[in-house]
Amino acid sequence: MYEATVSAPVNIACIKYWGKRDTKLILPTNSSLSVTLDQDHLRSTTTSRVDESFEKGDRLWLNGKEETVKEDGRLGVCIKELRNWRKIEEDKNSSLPKLSQWPLRIASYNNFPTAAGLASSASGLAALVASLAKLYELPQSPSELSLIARQGSGSACRSLFGGYVAWREGSKEDGSDSLAEQVASREDWPEMRALICVVSDLKKGTSSTSGMQRTVETSTLLKERLNIVPGRMEEISKTIKSKDFENFAKITMKDSNSFHSVCLDTSPPIFYLNDVSKSIIQVIEELNRSSGEIIAAYTFDAGPNAVIYSLEKNIGKVLGVINKFFPQAEESKDPFKTKSEDLPESFNQNVVRQGGWEKGSVKSLIHTRVGDGPRTLGKEESLLNEQGVPKTLA
Repeated sequence: MYEATVSAPVNIACIKYWGKRDTKLILPTNSSLSVTLDQDHLRSTTTSRVDESFEKGDRLWLNGKEETVKEDGRLGVCIKELRNWRKIEEDKNSSLPKLSQWPLRIASYNNFPTAAGLASSASGLAALVASLAKLYELPQSPSELSLIARQGSGSACRSLFGGYVAWREGSKEDGSDSLAEQVASREDWPEMRALICVVSDLKKGTSSTSGMQRTVETSTLLKERLNIVPGRMEEISKTIKSKDFENFAKITMKDSNSFHSVCLDTSPPIFYLNDVSKSIIQVIEELNRSSGEIIAAYTFDAGPNAVIYSLEKNIGKVLGVINKFFPQAEESKDPFKTKSEDLPESFNQNVVRQGGWEKGSVKSLIHTRVGDGPRTLGKEESLLNEQGVPKTLA
């Protein structure tokens, strides 16, 4: 049996990717930078198997539901490119089994809501690419594999690394220099924590793909953003290497606000944040002011869910304000058993509507930390049964 099971992490951008200069190759209009989150809490797992006896045609299941693999679709393009790389190895060495010629069976599972602004496509495509690379025993580096992952989902290229990761926009028309590389490892700054406030786990109204294309076509603010981002990329890379949280937080919050500004400047405007999202921003800004220093940074991807970065020593203060003003529908399990701390004495509670938000305004909290890149899992963690069908369907 030729099979590989790999898990890949979620990444949350501090400098956002929004806009393509080439929609087919998924070449971005600007570079971006993200923090990889711990797979113990958020991950996609993919099992890939080839077998000469499988019926013709590739088959893929996502969370138990079969998806069509179109040759010219994003999944099909990734599979085709990785198959080609395997064929190159087979042509070099005639003793290798002809795996590139055999049908594939692929099962993928996310342990978090899909399409709700939690970067499910990024971890899913990264897991697919990493799994096939392992199955095909490809010699390419993670940066080289990121060229393929990028064509499936732009931000997927960053999920092929742990720690702090940059996706370089590149300048070549063929996209050969638009790849991901690690800026710093998890071990370089392990104190970083992330608190994800799940405001909604529903599928977002405007997909990232259609939203960013509309922005490129209609936003005048986007041009100004593209002039600013290169400086931010350089600056935030320095703050990560020097573990300067205050500047890291300032840049992260500015870039999130800049990203959502260009969404509003799009015609028709795109609204990813809701009233709860905006209230979280106000609470974090007031927490920083009343603490006398910047101890937390909010950022929002294409959805209403907040990701709040803080250092381990301050995360109890962040939990304190979130739990007070945004009571969850059900108690969330904290893997770190962190105690909520009281508000700073000078905290102005008038920034939140009287009495705070109703229970369930934040559905759940996910407390996690900076994590590692893709992991190869054992046979016992395979998602496929002996017939090549997901175990959940057997």
